[in-house]
Amino acid sequence: MNYRHAFHAGNFADVLKHATLSRILLHLCTKPAAFRVIDTHAGAGLYDLTGPEASRTGEWRDGIGRLRAAPLAPEIASLLAPYLEAIGAFNEGDALKRYPGSPLLALRLMRTQDRLTACELSPPAAAALEHALARDARATVVTIDGYVALKAYVPPKERRGLVLVDPPFEQPDEFSRLANCIEQAWRKWATGTFMLWYPLKDRRAATAFAHALGAGPLRKILRAELDVNASATELGAAGLIIINPPWRLADELNLLLPAFVRLFARGSGGGYRLDWLRREA
Repeated sequence: MNYRHAFHAGNFADVLKHATLSRILLHLCTKPAAFRVIDTHAGAGLYDLTGPEASRTGEWRDGIGRLRAAPLAPEIASLLAPYLEAIGAFNEGDALKRYPGSPLLALRLMRTQDRLTACELSPPAAAALEHALARDARATVVTIDGYVALKAYVPPKERRGLVLVDPPFEQPDEFSRLANCIEQAWRKWATGTFMLWYPLKDRRAATAFAHALGAGPLRKILRAELDVNASATELGAAGLIIINPPWRLADELNLLLPAFVRLFARGSGGGYRLDWLRREA
């Protein structure tokens, strides 16, 4: 499949990805030492929900639109507050017209000493990202293939941080390429946190990908998947694999995922999965 950010900005899969990203960054902020975020497929940074791409699909209405309008249980509201506040910073009042991608969300939650390396291969998207980041001194935009960036920028000099890998899944061998590159990057930086996003269109390929990671040398691999039972023409499910997750993240996702099913699932369908592919004793 071809997963272009502008058409799907703010949908349920973005909510899953960005809410989890926010929780990881907040855990990283609990220690004073600086950390680095490496976003390998950063996109354009900021998306116009009234523009032609987002308007064509309208997926954000059943994603971030539903979430912002929903009454949330206190424990869910507390976990999502930093993410929702970051989105609110790019909009005025209750109107939702813009949705920040992962680089801008990360910068909203990062501190003065932390750094962002945002990688984007498409020159127009990279130029838009430069503009969206507004010359923030903490951020560097590099026009480079995200998989090449994994080899070039890992490990970061800070030795703490997160690598977010969110490819468009344009190539038929994307899962195998992702698994190989992640294993190579992990061997260079075994203490880093890696978060991998993937669509669940080809479930057999996604399952094989997860099993390949679990059978390899990596340790502490958490899988989270969300199925909203959308129509056959839409993306109906997506997943995350987090390598070296913060120790409280699994408990937090155990609260968030059922809430997301109740909020985003169509009719009586939908569900979630949260499990460990590999867990150190």
